[in-house]
Amino acid sequence: MNNGFLPVSRQDMTERGIEQLDFVYVIGDAYVDHPSFGHAIISRVLEAHGYTVGIISQPDWKDDESITVLGRPRLAFLISGGNMDSMVNHYFVSKKKRPSDAYTPGGEMGKRPDYATVVYGNLIRKKYKDVPVIIGGIEASLRRLAHYDYWSNSLKRSILLDSQADLISYGMGERSIVEIADALAGGIDVRDITFIAGTVYKTKDISGITGSSDENYNAILLPEYEELKAEPAKYAESFGVQYKNTDPFSAKILAEKYPGGVYVVQNPPQKPLTTEEMDDVYALPYKRTYHPSYEEKGGVPAITEIKFSLISNRGCFGGCSFCALTFHQGRIVQVRSHESIINEARQMINDPEFKGYIHDVGGPTANFRHPSCEKQLKNGVCQNRQCLFPTPCKNINADHQDYLELLRKLRALPGVKKVFIRSGIRFDYLLEDKNDDFFRELVEHHVSGQLKVAPEHISDAVLAKMGKPKRSVYERFVKKYYRLNEELNKKQFLVPYLMSSHPGSTLKEAIELAEYLRDLGYMPEQVQDFYPTPSTLSTVMYYTGIDPRNGEKVYVCRNPHEKSMQRALIQYRNPKNYELVYEALVKAGREDLIGFDRKCLIKPRRTDAVKQRVDGKNQNKPIKKKTIRNVHKKKH
Repeated sequence: MNNGFLPVSRQDMTERGIEQLDFVYVIGDAYVDHPSFGHAIISRVLEAHGYTVGIISQPDWKDDESITVLGRPRLAFLISGGNMDSMVNHYFVSKKKRPSDAYTPGGEMGKRPDYATVVYGNLIRKKYKDVPVIIGGIEASLRRLAHYDYWSNSLKRSILLDSQADLISYGMGERSIVEIADALAGGIDVRDITFIAGTVYKTKDISGITGSSDENYNAILLPEYEELKAEPAKYAESFGVQYKNTDPFSAKILAEKYPGGVYVVQNPPQKPLTTEEMDDVYALPYKRTYHPSYEEKGGVPAITEIKFSLISNRGCFGGCSFCALTFHQGRIVQVRSHESIINEARQMINDPEFKGYIHDVGGPTANFRHPSCEKQLKNGVCQNRQCLFPTPCKNINADHQDYLELLRKLRALPGVKKVFIRSGIRFDYLLEDKNDDFFRELVEHHVSGQLKVAPEHISDAVLAKMGKPKRSVYERFVKKYYRLNEELNKKQFLVPYLMSSHPGSTLKEAIELAEYLRDLGYMPEQVQDFYPTPSTLSTVMYYTGIDPRNGEKVYVCRNPHEKSMQRALIQYRNPKNYELVYEALVKAGREDLIGFDRKCLIKPRRTDAVKQRVDGKNQNKPIKKKTIRNVHKKKH
């Protein structure tokens, strides 16, 4: 009997009366029919446009037949490596294997291969030589041109070539996938589909995109792949051009040449969806949970947090250097209407498992509910200016009224006890709003004891490389947050996210951060080492030692031992980190922070303590062994 999910077997196809599917979608995640999963959105959008889609979830890549279970599709195979890049999914920044996979039934690790999109593409090509293959999702999107791959420590080719695919649908692909489907259904050969925004194709003939008298139709020729491999500085230069061509209103066609005369050509991004289009996407008949076949394994862990969360926006003009959103969703914020979000909330409330708590209402940045300025939906974002960095643009429209009204409506729904905001608040943007109503209600209604914020660092030198606001801005936010808590008789705290070893951070800046935490009386339980993921400004800095925005040289911490020291400094109170902290302080010439003074980060070693006593006024007093033995166990 049809359970409402898309076909995952021949039996499902028979029950639906389908002899041959239009598309077979191969995915690296478990099949979860929820709009937080890219494969759910793309497959439901295609279905809404009259196409049939079947799902092959996590095929056994060691078995060629695993890709044939739904037969040959009429139009194309679609591939997505999953909601995360498969390498980030598999490995910690230390390159050690993660123990579990939240996107797999039962959290089981190892159900998808490394570089999943590439492996699936080649698996399909073994069995189906002439069926079009379209790749998409975060993995394909962020590897669409030559890119630095942290896990192999190499500059890889476009994933289009390595996967043997015909097209990439990059970014949020609702529009481009329908245009691709219509072109294929209309009989256009996949090799001739070179005209769709938001796609990347390969060709040996670029005469049609060069030599035009109209500059808008002339492709920018990026440095060739062999040049990029030979000179990392060329890669920084190329990425700088790519970064300025991520806006759908101003971006040019980009072409990158490979040996053999093959060009990988990137068309400009698709235009942002209107509110009506966003509403249509989220109103599709999702089952809002994982496929029932996963019940025996306990379901899919990733559903836990998102099942009772609401996506209200996409896109981000925050411009953090270590974030790939500029390359994937773009800088123009797109939003759903209040009605669309409230309708989804009502569906959640009717779920038997709903306990009255909406876990989140947001997106990449929760408090972005409209474009940063009025001109963006007509002219796009500025190529040479960020909206918030290094300081907020004078044209920025910092207004939280729409978001506040949405939250008030959600709070008022029968059955809702609390509405949390967990997807992150951009605090510098919040401070730009002259009206305190949202900030006050955030503190009063939407914090679960502690608010997570992301200053990332406190050294202005490092923050400049991160694309984050200066330390003084964060301190202004902290002061205001606690003042509002006091006024509202609340005892809520801030949990700052901090990052170690980001490009630009030497031991000097790491110690500066440790001293800040000392003065704050706070030691974070978790610290994120900088993780070089594909297609971010920070990753390019890590690989090349050059800031693509201005060509300046950047210090990069690549040595694993120094990375450990920088991380340990943030958690200097942890006795396990003592030796690393001691070594870092000595190496940086900051022995003044080793001692018994309240400004010191750590106590001396036993031999150092003996020397201090001998050299000091208490040289005749014996040293208590208990004191020295427990010197690193003392609670701060």
